[in-house]
Amino acid sequence: MRVGKPLIGIGIIIAIFGIVFFLQGQSLVGPKSSFMYSNPQWMINGQWIAIIGIIILGIGLVILKINSQFPKS
Repeated sequence: MRVGKPLIGIGIIIAIFGIVFFLQGQSLVGPKSSFMYSNPQWMINGQWIAIIGIIILGIGLVILKINSQFPKS
């Protein structure tokens, strides 16, 4: 089963969300009425979410590379 490409897509989306949450926590993006706006806890949450997204992206890239080296007949 091919899971590399979906993991890459999911990792990118999660990393983007993490970056947006981080920027909202720093008061750089988003409406001022948001509970994440200017909230230091969301800076930390956004960092971890982005890191998790990058890890998922990396796993997807490794799986894709392994599948391309050893294709199933």
